[in-house]
Amino acid sequence: MKLHFFKYQGTGNDFVLLDNRQKSIQLQSEHIQRLCNRHFGIGADGLMLLENETGYDFKMVYYNSDGNESSMCGNGGRCITAFANHLGLISNPTKFLAIDGAHEATITNQHVALKMQDVKMVEVGADFFYLNTGSPHYVKLVEDLKHYPVEKEGRAIRYNHRFAQEGTNVNFIEKNGDNLLVRTYERGVEGETLSCGTGVTAAALVAALTGIANSKHHCQIETLGGLLTVKFNKVLDHTFYNIWLEGAATLVFEGDITLND
Repeated sequence: MKLHFFKYQGTGNDFVLLDNRQKSIQLQSEHIQRLCNRHFGIGADGLMLLENETGYDFKMVYYNSDGNESSMCGNGGRCITAFANHLGLISNPTKFLAIDGAHEATITNQHVALKMQDVKMVEVGADFFYLNTGSPHYVKLVEDLKHYPVEKEGRAIRYNHRFAQEGTNVNFIEKNGDNLLVRTYERGVEGETLSCGTGVTAAALVAALTGIANSKHHCQIETLGGLLTVKFNKVLDHTFYNIWLEGAATLVFEGDITLND
């Protein structure tokens, strides 16, 4: 099977994108794993199919690098918006369908702003917060995040008795001047990624909830892969709406690859 692919990245969170408007691409889990493999394939945190959907500009179908279809990916949503723009499919604003429902997005040059789903509940634990921003996220405030054992601690939480079956993403956060540092262990990748859009969104809301953010309506985030901004409106302590994830989303390269069964 020969595929023409595009690779995009949003603050280092990278994806293989395929135009499947003709429904001609049928991938098995092992195909996705191979395409996302950084040694034997293209290399990516995930893979997306862009498909047609009645009433929308396009549909986003997202798979983690483990080959399984997953919940919403924020940086993926921004990258597929840039891809749709590259294909000439959209105007500003655009509206597309993802696994968690409809999303709006705007694009200016390489800057993509993506509207996320409202968040109506935040669980407050003894030393953590748990919320769903399109994907489930565990958020914990720590010190010295630059040297924190994210892989070890993130894996322990992701595979503990509560989360082992369904999994969760795990975010460690720390205030850094006017910004918020965020590092994320992602389920489905089963390791730390350079950035996670839904994780950054969760972290920003927790920062607003705890008062460590400098603003009640926006938060600038530093990830290992670059800067993102999250804007939002806070109604009650645990209720947020009009949430926007903003940052760069760029084409890395495109090419052809042949998958031998």
